[in-house]
Amino acid sequence: MSAQPQIKLTEAENALLLAYTEQVGDLPGNGDVLIARDRLITDIKTRGLPTRRVEAWHYTDMRNLLRQVPANNDGDVAAIEPLISGSAVFSLSNGKVERKAKAEGVSVRGIEAMLEDGTGAFLMSPRGDDDAIGRINGGFLRDGLEIAVADGAALAEPIELQVLHSGGQSHARFVVTVGAGASARLIERQQGNGSSAALVSSVSDLTLKAGADVSWVIVQERGVSDTHLGQINFRLEKDAKLRLFIVNAGGKLVRQEVHGVTVGEGADFTFRVINLLGGESHTDVTMTLGHDVPETTSTEIVRNVVFDKASGVFQGQIRVAPDAQKTDARMACNTLLLSEEADFSTKPELEIFADDVQCAHGATVADIDRNHLYYLMARGIPEKKARALLVQAFVAEVVEELDDEPLVEALEAVIEGWLERHGN
Repeated sequence: MSAQPQIKLTEAENALLLAYTEQVGDLPGNGDVLIARDRLITDIKTRGLPTRRVEAWHYTDMRNLLRQVPANNDGDVAAIEPLISGSAVFSLSNGKVERKAKAEGVSVRGIEAMLEDGTGAFLMSPRGDDDAIGRINGGFLRDGLEIAVADGAALAEPIELQVLHSGGQSHARFVVTVGAGASARLIERQQGNGSSAALVSSVSDLTLKAGADVSWVIVQERGVSDTHLGQINFRLEKDAKLRLFIVNAGGKLVRQEVHGVTVGEGADFTFRVINLLGGESHTDVTMTLGHDVPETTSTEIVRNVVFDKASGVFQGQIRVAPDAQKTDARMACNTLLLSEEADFSTKPELEIFADDVQCAHGATVADIDRNHLYYLMARGIPEKKARALLVQAFVAEVVEELDDEPLVEALEAVIEGWLERHGN
């Protein structure tokens, strides 16, 4: 058998390998976990990071875009208040669990302990050859949380998962199971508090049992020099309902993957994304969704606001299996390009192997409507304020779908704050 040809590694790839060599002696895990870690890092060494030649990464040449890998940082992380008062807060600081709340109907176990006794070895399995996020996360993972919501539990207050850093590297994992007939709201906060650059990976695995009803909101506010690699994988059983809402409002290089499958009839997936892009940042949201059984539904709406020299990507793939009759799946991506130097790429895909389905996709790109701008300015509203109002209106209808007043107000504040900083 011929040996796989060696590639010339980039500075960032060499830095990843060096960081692993320096950290591996302190990383948790029994023998099986450590062997799996070595395999993941060896894959990076032999394959390199993804380039445009890898189809799933065609619009995000990670090998070229990831220029540096910071050293590990164990500095202090400033605490943040929950997005919604009264939430049960679970926080990771620089990749280590720092705070675990208690909530009735919820059981929690640390990922570090699962790695040490080997029960967490399954976390070291990447999704496939193109899963760079899974390899980086598994190779460097130190801690995280396994959270189980009991059957029939109706959580009155949200669970907030905070992933915080002070620069350097931070890698987190969440494994969440919501029991049959249970309902829950989860808010995932991805926030940087450091003045130095960071490399952050965060992977979540979510299972909704029959009849479960879950809202999961991700608010990503990384620093202007940070790389954020996020991935959420979900499985929906019979009559389960998942509403996934993502706000990207930070980061220099961002890749957020969403991979899901419906395995029970009556399952419903609602996906909403707001990308707020400025500076010279690059943000990629990539989604794959498999409708594997009959009579399931999904809707995906992505709204993008792009300033300066920022670039963005939305790749959305919906697959309808041969037996998945009566599927109803609809996807739309709408973009406001507010600079001649900004760009946004959209790649919608439908793979339909059933004949009794309703599936559609669409995409639009536009600037602010000059007539609307004139209307507001003619009534005494300054141009900057008028433009901000029109941008807010563009994303407001998506936020208001949440139908949760405290959460809507909190997200509107995040959006308004970002626009104040970037709206010029």
